Amino acid sequence: MFEPIRDDLRQVEREFARHVQSQIAVIPAIGTYVQDSGGKRIRPAVLLMAARMAGYAGDPSTGSGSSRAESRDERAVLYASVIEFIHTATLVHDDIIDEAELRRGRDAVHTRWGNHLTVLFGDFLYLKSMSLALTQDNLEIIRLLCDVTLRIVEGEIYQLTKNGVVELSEDEHLDIVRRKTAYLFAGCAKIGGMLGEVTCEQQDALWDYGLNIGMAFQIVDDLLDFTGEEGALGKPVGGDLREGKMTLPVIHLLGRGDAKAETLVRAIMHARHVTLDQWREVRALLGHARSIDYAYSTAVEFVERAKQALRACPPGAERDALMFLPDYVLSRDR
Repeated sequence: MFEPIRDDLRQVEREFARHVQSQIAVIPAIGTYVQDSGGKRIRPAVLLMAARMAGYAGDPSTGSGSSRAESRDERAVLYASVIEFIHTATLVHDDIIDEAELRRGRDAVHTRWGNHLTVLFGDFLYLKSMSLALTQDNLEIIRLLCDVTLRIVEGEIYQLTKNGVVELSEDEHLDIVRRKTAYLFAGCAKIGGMLGEVTCEQQDALWDYGLNIGMAFQIVDDLLDFTGEEGALGKPVGGDLREGKMTLPVIHLLGRGDAKAETLVRAIMHARHVTLDQWREVRALLGHARSIDYAYSTAVEFVERAKQALRACPPGAERDALMFLPDYVLSRDR
């Protein structure tokens, strides 16, 4: 799907490793650990492919290695690196807040280095992202990056105020998803367009494309908490309920007025623990209410909106790749 930008994605990896260096040895140590844990790099890939589709292309004659991303011809790689810094910062902070011990099948950063160092490392990444963005002269993109980052933090705060609230509505939940996940996808797609030569209307279409992909991505991610295998996910299943988070399948289930389901969900969220029998019962209730199907169909709706928005952009191999991404989001199992 993203074969045309494989080299650019490798360059993003190199830029991340280069800019996470510091005279404080623990900072690059944590950075290397995070980078080695893998990840799909979907967000940087969206930015890079959107830039290609918009007519932007780096000049291979501008050099190689670390100097390459600093040239104006390699701004896409630099901004994709900024996105990776922002996304990584949100992950390390989220894991502390959620008290998650694992990330992608390995110890979470705070499990190895403690909460204090991990909070500061996340702060370092946020500030590094803005420092990198400021090496360019495009204030419009910098303003967009700042706005997206603020919305992510607002989403995290909003979610914390709703932690353990069983009465959370679907609209409230989707607002959290929009802030915490979808806006960053939207920013990636629009920045790609801003680097190229598409119209303002097409830039807005790219924003809508990314926003809807982000919504679908998070809904599917929440579904995997009920349908995925622990080995594939790299984290224990059932984590959302144990952490006090209401997600779309559970909101739909309780919306049907099932007193037994509500009692069970309240008990799990209050105890912050779920037994195997309780988990099997939750799964059975979700299946009986077709709540998994409902959440998946909602993700499909967002995917179709993403595809419709992308049709406003120039046709070609790059648009075809971006058009395939929503289907990948729906089919992912980790």
